Amino acid sequence: MLKEFRKSQKLMGNIFEITVVDDSEAIAFDHIEAAISEIQRIEKLLTTYNDDSQTSLINKNAGIQPVKVDAEVFQLIERSLRISQLTDGYFDISYGGIDKTFWNFDREMKQLPDPELVKEHLKLVNYKNILLDAESQTVFLKEKGMRIGFGGIGKGYAAEMAKRILQQREVASGVVNASGDLTTWGLQADGKPWTIGIADPDNAALPFSYMNITNTSVATSGNYEKFVTIDGKKYSHTINPKTGMPVLGIKSVTMICPNAEIADAMATPVTIMGIEAAIGLVDQINHLECIIIDDHNNIHSSKNINFK
Repeated sequence: MLKEFRKSQKLMGNIFEITVVDDSEAIAFDHIEAAISEIQRIEKLLTTYNDDSQTSLINKNAGIQPVKVDAEVFQLIERSLRISQLTDGYFDISYGGIDKTFWNFDREMKQLPDPELVKEHLKLVNYKNILLDAESQTVFLKEKGMRIGFGGIGKGYAAEMAKRILQQREVASGVVNASGDLTTWGLQADGKPWTIGIADPDNAALPFSYMNITNTSVATSGNYEKFVTIDGKKYSHTINPKTGMPVLGIKSVTMICPNAEIADAMATPVTIMGIEAAIGLVDQINHLECIIIDDHNNIHSSKNINFK
């Protein structure tokens, strides 16, 4: 008899929960371990917390020389740059120059960073200065001090790759959930589609809505995850790469798309670029939908979403 087996583990700084449907517990957990190994492999490749990772080598050689990388890393950067073009730079993996220096949402921040200092660092944030050479498979950051990071796309990429491993192992259905970036395929053990709850931004433990999905990915980004309150204003952990400041006014964004990597990557620009512009952009992209909840609890969604 088919059953659902799941396991949670901390990977890439997030809790990943992997669910597979099988009739054998032993086989199911064997599949899950293979998916976890794949995520760990990707983490090693992409992390900025390890000096030997390919990302760290690229950053160390910023302004000095191009770095040869694996095809996989090269292609991920290539896809990231395409999303930067598509979103007019609101998605930018070179945000690494601002990220940690000014905004630390893990400790008690009492004041906003100095805007002049932020402006100085912003000069280093420009995806157009990430130079790729396809022939030699190298990545070169043009300016000294530039840094790239995959915080906006890495979880979705890992979820997508873990799903691929499971499908190669002929797992007919499952879910890979990377802390709110999740991808599903097949059906639940009872033959029904997977039911996904979208968190209520005012109470993350309670869903405000449910969706039945299969063969679809969903990424949710909300200011309820990490934020600081300064002078009574809530600043979310999503930083606008053009201003170096956190986003105000949006409680949560949910992206729905067949591919987890694209859903993950698009959640950031949709959060930043302003509701009208964001929905205008999403409506132009096939198979991409979004739901935005603003600070006043108004729900805005792309044209193909129907709330019952």
